[in-house]
Amino acid sequence: MGWKRKPYLTSRLQGFATTIFAEMSALAVETGAINLGQGFPDTDGPAVIAEAAIDAIRSGVNQYPPGPGIPELRQAVSEHQSRFYCLDYDADREVLVTAGATEAIAAALLALCEVGDEVVTFEPYYDSYGACIAMAGATRRVVTLSPPDYSFDVARLADAITPKTRLLLLNSPHNPTGKVFTRAELASIAGLCVERELLAVTDEVYEHLVFDGQHLPLASFPGMRERTVTISSGGKTFSFTGWKVGWACGPPELVDAVRTAKQFLTYVNAAPFQPAIAIGLRLGDEYFIALRDDLRAKRDRLSHGLQDAGFTVFLPAGTYFVTADVRPFGTNDGMSFCRALPERCGVVAVPNVVFYDDVHAGRSLIRFAFCKRTDVLDEAVARLKTLSM
Repeated sequence: MGWKRKPYLTSRLQGFATTIFAEMSALAVETGAINLGQGFPDTDGPAVIAEAAIDAIRSGVNQYPPGPGIPELRQAVSEHQSRFYCLDYDADREVLVTAGATEAIAAALLALCEVGDEVVTFEPYYDSYGACIAMAGATRRVVTLSPPDYSFDVARLADAITPKTRLLLLNSPHNPTGKVFTRAELASIAGLCVERELLAVTDEVYEHLVFDGQHLPLASFPGMRERTVTISSGGKTFSFTGWKVGWACGPPELVDAVRTAKQFLTYVNAAPFQPAIAIGLRLGDEYFIALRDDLRAKRDRLSHGLQDAGFTVFLPAGTYFVTADVRPFGTNDGMSFCRALPERCGVVAVPNVVFYDDVHAGRSLIRFAFCKRTDVLDEAVARLKTLSM
């Protein structure tokens, strides 16, 4: 990728410089472009959740919360897992509150991997995965998801697992592709985990943003409850991404290991936001249905607009993101395309190549976020249509 070595940075983190999200968001500010690169909403979530946080601050919930998280939130997470997936977790022993899902993933990898272990994941992968695996001293092994449906070869997944493999890191619904892994795919993954005695860490932050298909936690498959750390957060579900309230669920011995690492990362976080997210998790079904339907409509709106603008579009089954191919514009270099896009037409996207080890597989692909107001999406499409003029 042409990165420069940083003289004081440990060898494990060489190559992990400023994230692409920071770079592209800075370009958006510099040029005044519409930022469809980073996945954060441009409107706040439910007022009842915001007011609960304000009430908590005013009532003095501003000091360190308990290390595992406040009991109210841990209980709400437990109820949520039972309500939506029929997975029963003891709120006191099997639920840990974290500083967002990113910390939960980092803590899980730091706690569960020895130096020299291997971690299998799918590419493209969210950029923090590579950095967290590196910080744990482990080695990343990837299996490529291929468009247009981002399927994978089960035999290649089996071949990627070696005697050094410690765990499998799975993200579904999947960022950046928007893939929602099917029941058959998850069953094959679960079967390999059981057969090869692997642990699993699952990133399920987009669990309620599924438009086609169904979200099925890997922990719900035979033999997986006892070997899986299930991770999610309130940021994407409730549109409060800056609060950084996440959680990890799993059997006591795995959660205890993750907590051991977590306590030396942030110790605790988000005291007044924890009771607010607990209220969010207990909202009625109508909230979760409305969230899904709103984002599905925005997905369709942006996807159709991108097609009209000349892109090849891969319609996502979930998440905030739609992937497009830039080759119809006479280039296969998505990185250069994204860096030039703000000046060319005033829109920011993210090049998917940064999410791949196999740079050729992701070279021509870029990602747009559709978790924005419809007027913003419409203006972005209008600007993008000028590319072909």
